[in-house]
Amino acid sequence: MADKFQNKYRITSARLQTWDYRWQGAYFITICMKNKSHYFGKVINNKMELTNVGVLADVFWHEIKNHSKNITLGEFIVMPKHIHGILIINADPDDIPNSPDLNEIMDEFMDDSNSDYDANAIHNPIAETRHALSLADAHENSDANENSDMHENTNANQNTIPPTSIGQNRLRNPGKNSISSIIGGYKSAVTKHANRLKLDFGWQTRFYDHVIRDENAFNTISNYIKNNPKKWGEDKFRS
Repeated sequence: MADKFQNKYRITSARLQTWDYRWQGAYFITICMKNKSHYFGKVINNKMELTNVGVLADVFWHEIKNHSKNITLGEFIVMPKHIHGILIINADPDDIPNSPDLNEIMDEFMDDSNSDYDANAIHNPIAETRHALSLADAHENSDANENSDMHENTNANQNTIPPTSIGQNRLRNPGKNSISSIIGGYKSAVTKHANRLKLDFGWQTRFYDHVIRDENAFNTISNYIKNNPKKWGEDKFRS
């Protein structure tokens, strides 16, 4: 009976299991709205017109650098029902156990991942992986299913990951200044202030992230974010 319960409610993380999300690097983040609602505003003449909730989402994103250690913000945009942003962790390797050389970990990543990775990262820069902020949220599948059209890619051969892998430990305890803790704090801040102002609003439980591999991918994703309002009619998040 216990096995059936675990299998029913267990959701395997699609994130890169050998990657610690406190490590130095650039991360492309996408967070969507609950029920695909257009809480944040409208695109008018290729520009975003923000609602009050949209203003909160914008202001608190730019506050992240003031509340999280060693964080630099890249391109960011608030769209009608999602946000895109780049977070750059400038971590001191001495502060994080087992912090690897970026080139070495990416070489291992490429060995374990499928050969389509580069094409997906460059030509379809929507976040490649999905993550729930806590295991307690694992049974809340409805929000995630609303984004079933988003591409999900398991970046490593999970059959080779031992039970005490970094990825599994990260799910149990995301740790301070990790991508999970930063995004969790951001979402909570926006929600808290929206509730105080009695504004209708809700996030999806999960967010999407993508480890940006190189300068070419960084520039491509930055341009994608910057031009999002101009291409709203073509955006897969619109419907």
